[in-house]
Amino acid sequence: MNRSLTGKVALVTGGSTGIGLGAAQELAAQGARVFITGRRQAELDAAVEAIGPAATAIRADASVLADLDAVYAQIAKTAGRLDILFANAGGGDMLPLGAITEEHFDRIFGTNVRGVLFTVQKALPLLSEGASVILTSSTTSIQGTANFSVYSASKAAVRNFARSWALDLKDRGIRVNVVSPGPVRTPGLGDLVPEEARQGLFDALASQVPLGRLGEPREIGKAVVFLASDSASFINGVELFVDGGMAQV
Repeated sequence: MNRSLTGKVALVTGGSTGIGLGAAQELAAQGARVFITGRRQAELDAAVEAIGPAATAIRADASVLADLDAVYAQIAKTAGRLDILFANAGGGDMLPLGAITEEHFDRIFGTNVRGVLFTVQKALPLLSEGASVILTSSTTSIQGTANFSVYSASKAAVRNFARSWALDLKDRGIRVNVVSPGPVRTPGLGDLVPEEARQGLFDALASQVPLGRLGEPREIGKAVVFLASDSASFINGVELFVDGGMAQV
C-alpha cells in the first residue's frame, strides 16, 4: 500500500468526532503520526482507539489560547515539529436573524474564527518548511442558508484567512488551503435539530445533493490527505468543495 504521508507529523483540532475523526483516520492510514484535540475525554479516548497506535489525544478547547499553548508545548516536546495542520475545530447552531444573541455570535466566532486564527498563529514556530495548513470551511461560504447566518459568516471568514495566509507564509513554502464540505453525516449535523427530526433533516439535505446522499467523514478525510500530500504540492490558497456537487450545480 502506498503510504503517502509516512514520517509526517499532523495535528487535527476537533479530531475526536465527525469530520476531524475521519480526517485523523485517513492521515494515520497514510502513515502520519497524528495528534488530535477535543474537549471531551471520553470521545478522545474512543477516537484514539478508532485511529490506532499512530494517534495521540490532547484534551483542549481550540477557542482557549492557554489550551493551544499546552497543545503545542506537548507536540514540541514529543515530536519536535508539525508537517500538517488541519484546523478543523468548529461548529454552530441555527437562529433566525431576529433571535441572534451576543452569546450565540461570540461562541461561534470564538471557535470558528478566533480559534482558527490562533490555532494557526501559535503553530508557526513548529511548522516545517513546506508544511501544509488546511482549514475547514463549508458550502455556506458561498451560499446563503436561512437561520444560519452567523455560522455562514464565520466560514466565509475562514475561507478568506487562507487567501491572506498563503501570502503571509509564502517565503516558508507553507501552503494554506481550505476544504469545504457539504452535508456530512456527523453528530454535529444531527444535533442541529431534535432527535426525532434528524432523519427528516438528513433526507432533506440529501435531496439537495446531486449525488443524492450525504457525505461521510472519511470522504472529507481523503480530501484532507490529498491537500496535505505532495500530490497537491502546487495547490495553494484554494477552496476545495467536497459536497457531492451541492454548491456547484
